[in-house]
Amino acid sequence: MARVNYWWNLFTKLTIFWIHARTVGAFNEIWWNLGMSGLDALQNPNLYIVGTKTMCIQLKGLSLGQQKLCGIYSDHMPSIGGGAQMGIRECQYQFRFRRWNCTTIKGDSSVFGPVLQIASREAAFTHAISAAGVVHAISRSCREGELGSCGCSRAMRPKDLNRDFIWGGCGDNIEYGYRFAKAFVDVREREKNHPRHSDALSRMLMNLHNNEAGRRAVYNYAKVACKCHGVSGSCSLKTCWQQLPTFREIGERLKERYDGGVEVKFNKRGTKLKRKHKKYNKPSKEDLIYLQQSPDYCQANKDTGSLGTKGRECNKGSDGMDGCNLMCCGRGYNTFKKTLVERCNCKFVWCCHVKCKTCESVQDIHVCK
Repeated sequence: MARVNYWWNLFTKLTIFWIHARTVGAFNEIWWNLGMSGLDALQNPNLYIVGTKTMCIQLKGLSLGQQKLCGIYSDHMPSIGGGAQMGIRECQYQFRFRRWNCTTIKGDSSVFGPVLQIASREAAFTHAISAAGVVHAISRSCREGELGSCGCSRAMRPKDLNRDFIWGGCGDNIEYGYRFAKAFVDVREREKNHPRHSDALSRMLMNLHNNEAGRRAVYNYAKVACKCHGVSGSCSLKTCWQQLPTFREIGERLKERYDGGVEVKFNKRGTKLKRKHKKYNKPSKEDLIYLQQSPDYCQANKDTGSLGTKGRECNKGSDGMDGCNLMCCGRGYNTFKKTLVERCNCKFVWCCHVKCKTCESVQDIHVCK
């Protein structure tokens, strides 16, 4: 009997350890990883030979719900990976002059490392821009005929469109892109039930809100594009269709939302989030929200995931965040001479090539101490 109890206790401990390891791993891993090394795997035709179910299990960062959607919509996965990659690149562009510059950490399945475990503005932006990337990529893939379950947009004709214009060109299917992105991105957050007033619940609600803000940054700003038809460009006829905003426009819009992010806290029942300071406006569904203040990112810190600003280039003549005073956090900077070699004085030579000279220039480069 004692021997049975020993093995039963050992089994129980191992089970608890396994569940804990799975939980920690699931928290650290995220589907954004598809935008990194995962994208190459998605585009490898040999992966599909072993079966869709096996492929979906092998893809790092997918939650159980996302694995199920992957099994049903396997042809969507390359587009999701492309959307994640767009989001990562746009994040790095928008924050290229900030102390936190959206640096990805090689080999880390959470993509951005421990920094996003803090429920800060940065976490809010990354969730929003990645969700927007999925909407954008899926909507465009529908139009291109790359997905089996959708095609061109079936959006209604805008009421203010000129009556003489023809509506019905093959537009970006933003409606489908929005619905699929909502299902795929949000299922990760909705898979678990969290107790009231818990940190896990507040973070889930924050992520869901910011995911929706990212999707709306695409969906609410669709454009109407038109093309002229007629003899010699007379434009006697116009065909119009629904078109996505450029991803740079989406990134800039979400960056503005980041700058105006709203700090939130639990309501009295501990079931919803509300603004922390009443002097600020209530956050709309397009606003970004956050729970914790950001670290200053001046010094490298493994606990917060901050890489610090030592070695970062700065702009000596700027008073903004890219300026040497703010970027270097008052530590000062070193100046180096850098020789740039560029093509210059280019001329078109008939026929048919461009001939250029090689020019050298010396520039001062300022680097934070």
